[in-house]
Parts: sequence; C-alpha cells; structure tokens
Amino acid sequence: MSVLSTQELSKNYGAVQALNGVSLQVPPGSVYGILGPNGSGKTTLLGIVMDVLKPSSGTYLWNGHTGNEQQRKRIGTLLETPNFYPYLSAERNLEIAAAIKNRDKSDIPRVLQTVNLFERRHSAFSTYSLGMKQRLSIAAALLGNPDILVFDEPTNGLDPAGIAEIRQLILQLHDSGKTIIMASHILDEVEKVCTHVTIIQKGNVKASGTVSDVLHAGEPEGAVLIEVAADDLPGLQQLLTGMSGVKECTVKAGILRVAGDPSLTPQRLNQYCFEKGVTLHYLALKKKSLETRFLEITGSSSDR
Repeated sequence: MSVLSTQELSKNYGAVQALNGVSLQVPPGSVYGILGPNGSGKTTLLGIVMDVLKPSSGTYLWNGHTGNEQQRKRIGTLLETPNFYPYLSAERNLEIAAAIKNRDKSDIPRVLQTVNLFERRHSAFSTYSLGMKQRLSIAAALLGNPDILVFDEPTNGLDPAGIAEIRQLILQLHDSGKTIIMASHILDEVEKVCTHVTIIQKGNVKASGTVSDVLHAGEPEGAVLIEVAADDLPGLQQLLTGMSGVKECTVKAGILRVAGDPSLTPQRLNQYCFEKGVTLHYLALKKKSLETRFLEITGSSSDR
C-alpha cells in the first residue's frame, strides 16, 4: 500500500490552472522528490495533501484512507518556516511548538539530538546560522516521532554548508525508516537523496518513477555511454565503430562519444585501443544527471 496516493488532483485559481490531473504513488520507506521549476505547482500539491488547500477536483489517500485531522497529526510537516521567537532558546521554542502540536515535551531532547543541536539547546534562536535554523524547523516536525515527513524546499536559501547539513539529515532520517516527501527545485540535491521522483511542469506530471527509471526513460536497457579522445580522432572513430558492443560513435567538441550495450566497459574499450596501437588521452564513463534529464523534459528553469 502506498503511503500517499493522489488521483487526478487539479487546482484552479480562476483562469490559472496550478495543478492539472496529478496522480502519483509514494512507496513506504522512500524519499520521494517532487521536482519542478519555480511556479510549477509543487507547493500547491503539498498544500492540498496536507489539507491547507482544497483541490478543485481529484482525491488523495494517506495509507489507503481519506485524509483526516488525526492522520495529519501523525505526519511531520515543514511547509513554511515556523515562527520561532528569536530571543528564546531552541529548547524553549520547541516547548512552545510541542504545546501547539499537543506533543509530549519529553521528546525535545531526542529531536535536538537527531538534528545535532542538543549542545546548542540553550542558545537563542537569533544566534543560529540559517542551516541551524532550518534544522530546528525539522526538529519541530520530528516531535512525536512521525513515520511520514513532508518538507517543502528544505534547503531553500541555504549556503553549500547548510545544504550539506540538511542532506545528511534527510539521509539519516531515511535510514531510520521514515518516509520523506520533499518538494524541491534543486536538482542536485534531489538526485543525491531521493529514491523516487515526480517531475512537474506547469501543473502537469512530466515524468514519475524511481530516480533511475526517470533518468534512463526512453533509453535501451543497460545502455552505456563512454567518452574518449586521442590525437587522431577520426581514426579513433573509425576504429571503435567496428568494435563489438559499440552501437554509435559521434564526435562533439573534440570528444568521441561511444554508445554501446552493457558489454561495453571502459576497461575493455581501453584494452581494445591499446591492442590496436592507439593511446587514449581521455576516457570517462558518462552518467546522465538528473539536471540533464530535467532539462530534456521541461526545456526551462521556471514556470513563472
């Protein structure tokens, strides 16, 4: 059973269609990325499934059941930065958050340990870095030890160090058995932490599945791409065209791109060239990035 399933969710704001028939299935124990340009409908989707917004049409289920208040209380959410009091300590801010959420205050030391802020629990919130403030926001979402976490742009506005801190925290939470649903426009972070992804553009689902499935959609199963270069590039192209396992050789920007089946490995290609008396001065196994696939699908960086 899916942790979250949506069926043809749509949302209109007058003539503007923010979501258009979005259907997805979030497997238990996954880190599920909802990826799209700014303005694509990611936040609207999360707002609907957390009952902050009402859909124009369509339905959604949490663990096979219609969403209700009791279910939502068992989901840790970070849809916007909490209004922490700047001159109160992290511990005192979490006590207030626990009271609002009807959570036991005895859970506060655990969540502070989880987000690596226990040693700074008595420090005023105003003294925290942006990364620490975001980790405290996640700590508030962890109160009550929910099995499901929903984050909207958890690394937005952070510097590289802050992004790395949140990335490690998400991986740690995943390893502990949490199901995490996160919206993001930062492709590199989604690729590093997510097991599954749905790409949304202008409210429409453009691709969905495991990260590997989305990366290699439309490619032959097991397709391999290797880049090579040598002093005589035309001669190298002619040589490798006749190698077993090679499907295509194309030259681009002084590099020979060799596409082949799974039998084609960098080691075998290098050995083949060596035996033919050709010395390679560049060889690299290329893996398609999520950024490359994202741009192939959307063709843009923003829907605004």
